[in-house]
Amino acid sequence: MKIAVAGTGYVGLVTGTCLAERGHCVTCVDVDENKIKMMESGKSPIYEDGLEELMQKNHAAGRLSYTTDYQAAYCDADAIFIGVGTPELPDGSADLHFVMGVARQIAESVQKDCLVVVKSTVPIGTNDEVEKLLKECVNGRVNIEVASNPEFLAQGTAVRDTLNASRCVIGTESKNAESVMRAIYEPFGIPIVSVNRRSAEMIKYASNDFLALKISYMNDLANLCELVGADVKAVAQGMSYDERIGRRFLNPGIGYGGSCFPKDTKALRSLAADLGYELKTVSAAIEVNQMQQIRLFTKAEEMGIELEGKKIAILGLAFKAGTDDLREAASLKNVPLLLEKGANLVAYDPVAQDNFIRRFPEGQQGSGSIHYVHSAKEALQDADLCFVYTEWPEFVSLTPSDFIKTMKSPVVFDGRDIYQPEEMKNAGITYIGIGR
Repeated sequence: MKIAVAGTGYVGLVTGTCLAERGHCVTCVDVDENKIKMMESGKSPIYEDGLEELMQKNHAAGRLSYTTDYQAAYCDADAIFIGVGTPELPDGSADLHFVMGVARQIAESVQKDCLVVVKSTVPIGTNDEVEKLLKECVNGRVNIEVASNPEFLAQGTAVRDTLNASRCVIGTESKNAESVMRAIYEPFGIPIVSVNRRSAEMIKYASNDFLALKISYMNDLANLCELVGADVKAVAQGMSYDERIGRRFLNPGIGYGGSCFPKDTKALRSLAADLGYELKTVSAAIEVNQMQQIRLFTKAEEMGIELEGKKIAILGLAFKAGTDDLREAASLKNVPLLLEKGANLVAYDPVAQDNFIRRFPEGQQGSGSIHYVHSAKEALQDADLCFVYTEWPEFVSLTPSDFIKTMKSPVVFDGRDIYQPEEMKNAGITYIGIGR
């Protein structure tokens, strides 16, 4: 099937590449000429495991191409996927500017009947608005239908999550649209959940917000565990055997980040508020997460640690391992706080470092400073304190002796609970984790 994909971010590029991998002829569209040239050369503009290799493979096979010419891409496509961003507005609602902009481009370009598939995460009812705009603009020239097809990929495992998804949710309002969607996903061999469009839109928000609730619940519980002398890791293990709860998303830490959970929790809360309803559970998850992201900094202050002039190792800048994404990363919340206190930071991240440097250039930053190095051990050298913000394997493999031998005074704030408290303390390290 001939498919066009609008947007080459996490959703658009991964979706387009995986559709090509399953045999479709895909054209990815973006307004950025530099990104198009980069992708044509075989380079991915984002870090995602396995993506670049699949891009190169399918481009060489003639199934995947890139262009800024949206009119040429949309004019004779059988299906057009919208995978552009829906960033958060100041009030927490989703900005649909890019989605509607693409819809207008589609309307002016299509020359045959086609199906428009909204892959972007959008508020409930957006697909109806997109279809209304399209039909008004084409004015009967061609027949355009709209389907909702929310993504459930996680950054760091996006390719695997797309090619081997637990399910494919399609929201349609006609048998024809459903038939086209089933044909697109038939080569994937995954379960298809077919519902109406509004239900599909809600499934996406409901899924993401439920996972955010689990994370915030465990973080809230971790803080209580510290007060009562329980180990939240042991508590999570005991909970995980209950099939009604499951094993995933029970790891405590310094909150959730990324492009989905922070934005989607606020968007659903905003939608409910617009309708006069308060989603109290979601609001609580947001509040807990905001506090949890600076939990380690708060602990340092409560311990009376003087940060001014101290050399502090920062291990991890990405919001989680496996990605170079900084959106809503805990590092972005904590680095400014540490710099304000006059700390001298030595930071390292194996993937996200260049992105972080664009936001915090090397050198003096107010009363503090930040310097970047090329390994974890280099960051630890002669450091007074260490803050771990991302669970990269390189950090997990560090042993207590690595901290003892390299740090000036081994004080470790572990935001991902990747080390064993007893081992660290027995080695003479002042160790501060989450919920332990």
